[in-house]
Amino acid sequence: MPIKIPDKLPARTELEHEGVEIIDQESALHQDIRPLKILLLNLMPKKKETEIQFARLLSNTPLQIELTLMTTASYQPQNTSADYLLQFYRRLPDVQDEFFDGLIVTGAPVETIDFEKVDYWSELGEILDWSSSHVSRRLGTCWGAQALLYHLHGVDKFELPEKLFGVFDHALDPGRQRVGLLAGFTDRFPMPVSRFTGNREEDIVAAPNLSVLARSPESGVALVLDDATKDVFVLNHLEYDADTLANEYARDLREGLGTKLPAHYFPSDDPLLPPVNRWRTYAFLLFANWIKDLYHDAPFDLSSLPSMRR
Repeated sequence: MPIKIPDKLPARTELEHEGVEIIDQESALHQDIRPLKILLLNLMPKKKETEIQFARLLSNTPLQIELTLMTTASYQPQNTSADYLLQFYRRLPDVQDEFFDGLIVTGAPVETIDFEKVDYWSELGEILDWSSSHVSRRLGTCWGAQALLYHLHGVDKFELPEKLFGVFDHALDPGRQRVGLLAGFTDRFPMPVSRFTGNREEDIVAAPNLSVLARSPESGVALVLDDATKDVFVLNHLEYDADTLANEYARDLREGLGTKLPAHYFPSDDPLLPPVNRWRTYAFLLFANWIKDLYHDAPFDLSSLPSMRR
């Protein structure tokens, strides 16, 4: 089914070129179904790239998705114009009286900063508190997942000796049934990783209702579920394009950061060879399962969410 995004959003052209089915405002209004309303809190500096990555994944279901883009008001990203944000993005005051099936919180290039010292941390806390009564469930990726774990469960991060960088093999927890979020997953699957911090598994499992669904012996915990709220914490980057890590590696080299070659990524570890996207199947599968569960569990009338959360 198609995904509904703002009609003039620049990402639309690339999505249509990829064959992603997009529905316009007029057609959406005449379909006799309720679309799933997804709010994307985009904290990444390259807004368009992130919009494409998540819109692509959300479109791969039999359900109509209405995607609303959100940003913070307390921080102006340097790589995106104020006019662009004003035209396509909303802030908490704009949506505070609305209800959504799902909230996605992206990563952000602030992971080595203490949470409370991040410029927009106070506002992010307000958004997450608001989401507890206005959103059916939440999904965070990378720093967004860490922020959710910290704000909602008190699980802190720790700094790694060096950047954890590459595509690592992950194993599903053998004690979990392959249903719900894990339906269709193989026992092992690849996932891109790009971060300077991590989360200790012992801290996660010590928090009420949190379960580790997937981990890697090289890169640690990757996928966490709140069994009570069904919030999902994806500590890595299934949404990445094939060349995302290559572009990060080239950028780090230009900036003289001394970043090592991303592990298990370039064919024969040769950065001149184009990398292969080995993880996209699992990205589509994870988001399709998440959307399916949302459709199954969310009320038809989203305004009933506050009374359901009491």
